Amino acid sequence: MPTTATPEQLQLVEDRASNVAQMFFDRVAASPNREAYRFPDADENWHSLTWSETGNEVTKLAAALLALGIEPEDRVAIVSGTRYEWIFADLAINAAGAATTTVYPTTTVDDEVYILSDSASRIVFAEDDEQVEKLKAKKSELPDVIKVVTFDSTLNDGDWIISFTDLEALGAEHLAANPTAVEDRVATIEPGHLATLIYTSGTTGRPKGVRLSHDGWTYEGAAIAAGGFLSIDDLEFRWLPMAHSFGKVLLTTQLQVGFPAAIDGRVPKIVENLAIVKPTFMGAAPRIFEKAYGRIVGMMEEEGGAKLKIFRWAEGVGREYSKAQREGRSIGVGLKAKHAVADKLVFSKIRDRFGGRVRFFISGAAALSSDIAEWFHSAGVLILEGYGLTESSAGSFVNHPDAFKLGSVGLPMPGTEARVAEDGEILIKGPGVMGGYHNLESESATTVTEDGWLHTGDEGRVDEDGFLFITGRKKELFKTSGGKYVAPPHIEGIFKGISSLTSQIVVHGSERNFCSALITLDPDAVAEWAEANGMSGKSYTEVVRSPQIQEIISGQIEELNSRLNQWETIKKWAVLDDDLSVESGEITPSMKVKRNVVEANNKALLDSFYAD
Repeated sequence: MPTTATPEQLQLVEDRASNVAQMFFDRVAASPNREAYRFPDADENWHSLTWSETGNEVTKLAAALLALGIEPEDRVAIVSGTRYEWIFADLAINAAGAATTTVYPTTTVDDEVYILSDSASRIVFAEDDEQVEKLKAKKSELPDVIKVVTFDSTLNDGDWIISFTDLEALGAEHLAANPTAVEDRVATIEPGHLATLIYTSGTTGRPKGVRLSHDGWTYEGAAIAAGGFLSIDDLEFRWLPMAHSFGKVLLTTQLQVGFPAAIDGRVPKIVENLAIVKPTFMGAAPRIFEKAYGRIVGMMEEEGGAKLKIFRWAEGVGREYSKAQREGRSIGVGLKAKHAVADKLVFSKIRDRFGGRVRFFISGAAALSSDIAEWFHSAGVLILEGYGLTESSAGSFVNHPDAFKLGSVGLPMPGTEARVAEDGEILIKGPGVMGGYHNLESESATTVTEDGWLHTGDEGRVDEDGFLFITGRKKELFKTSGGKYVAPPHIEGIFKGISSLTSQIVVHGSERNFCSALITLDPDAVAEWAEANGMSGKSYTEVVRSPQIQEIISGQIEELNSRLNQWETIKKWAVLDDDLSVESGEITPSMKVKRNVVEANNKALLDSFYAD
């Protein structure tokens, strides 16, 4: 696949910082008095810190890690949701020359012990009492952990468990005696040194630790910045899990460009926070856009009457206008006039829900329904889909505001090579590709070739303009007993664009004689529907089992089937009594469905579909 990058973009990538810590301190020096971060306190009041203040804080934390004996490439873990302390800890770990081991707060105790032991993490930053209790209960199984540092816990013992404030004080003391300690350590960090160890959540077996270097992260930040679509005057809202590679890409992009970021990882607060923060862009997983789409469309469907008719008319106008824009066709006076009315009555109100200033969203971590992407674009909200894996430091392809194709994952980032193998698999090569799986040499060798090509496991095609379209995942593609191949994500994406009630749909049919589906509904959408349809006070299970809901989903399955090949159509389906969740183990913290877990949990139901 030929590169689409300009010589100027490639030069910007080539001239990047030598390590993440240097990247950070270069940013502090370049814009010391500009805002770096803002975050809410317990009373929902937002506070702001400049780059200079952030630099001072990170330096103290890094010095404290040095005082505790942290050596280059030692692992230091963070077990926490997304908050500003997570980012400060991560920057400090890298500034101390160490590597961050990321752990989701929802990780089971057994997996957490495995990750901390396999990584040989020396220190653990733990968010709150819940996370500290998990560590205390397994202390005897964590001989490498010399200290636990808490962000917000009452369980500090002043010895094995200390507070964030205690760590800062230790750092200030160490700096008083060794003023250049952090600066000296940063100067020793090589581009190829380990910066982050991310354990993939996986669908089977133990998590695998992906070894990612400083060079990969500085590349990611520089490559996105080279695209030229972000500036220091942008404002990001960041809720994504920082334990996920997407979050780290946003961080290093921020260091390269210098825009401020508002930080709050509480998912239920996203829409409320968008209205308060009024960001110009945000990164998110597709589920966030699906939920917003479902909420808006569902509210209008329940409203009914004239408002729904106006909404549907505006949708039609918006889609026509969007299509003309994307095809580069001139837009006639009549369509312009209708679109102006539709924008005033409908679309402007949708944009206001996101704060009114969003220039674009960036979607990653899973496939986004092209129907939903088109719906948002028709409302004047551009979603730029990107693509990559944890094993490629997340970002390998991305759409740009002035060069995008809905349904694609964009163009290769400057400095990344990609090709589609004869069997359709996408292969990636570049600075972002991992250094292998931690302590798993044989698996590393089968995933990354000797000459540096990463086997993604995804299948795709490249169009005449160089845009990549993901056509399926090799492991997800299945064949029916009739010999027909089916790509579940394609079918599932279409259905999510049809059904505003749906949370998840899992298409099943490997070696079966037809396709079936397991469906879950969004609890918020169900509650709103129940309120509007005489079922207020009924439980989620009672509502989703009701004949009215079953009839709605049946009609939506019929619409889905009308858009599929005959062998892809859904012959039998069921709405499950509960939505999928991280806690149930059926979805990952980055909101990817674990198909094998869902199918195993519902084996009897699936078997009953084919009993005849």
